[in-house]
Amino acid sequence: MWLPVLFLVIGISLGLLTDITVPEQYANYLSIAVLAALDTLFGGIRAHLEAKFNEKVFITGFFFNISLAAGLAFLGVQLGVDLYLAAIFAFGVRLFQNIAIIRNRLLEKGQKSEIFEKIKRK
Repeated sequence: MWLPVLFLVIGISLGLLTDITVPEQYANYLSIAVLAALDTLFGGIRAHLEAKFNEKVFITGFFFNISLAAGLAFLGVQLGVDLYLAAIFAFGVRLFQNIAIIRNRLLEKGQKSEIFEKIKRK
């Protein structure tokens, strides 16, 4: 579980410390890629908390989600349709669902530890 979080911190740090700018025509692609990456990251954290984490699924899902999102954005630009909005909606919904499930799992673990503490005290 620490590996995705470590690379998230490294990525955010590098992004804040460097003066790299993205051309405006690539902004939609980058925003969708970041959203897809965050969706995969939180999906990996969720899988870890549920004891279902698989490195191959995580890595392939990461690259597949980013490629699919960028492909939808590119296709939308070629067709003159804002298809990237569909990717933003889909990844956004999954992102919030994963965060809600992570929160619930952490709360459940916290409640279990509180129950065990109360039992130990008696």
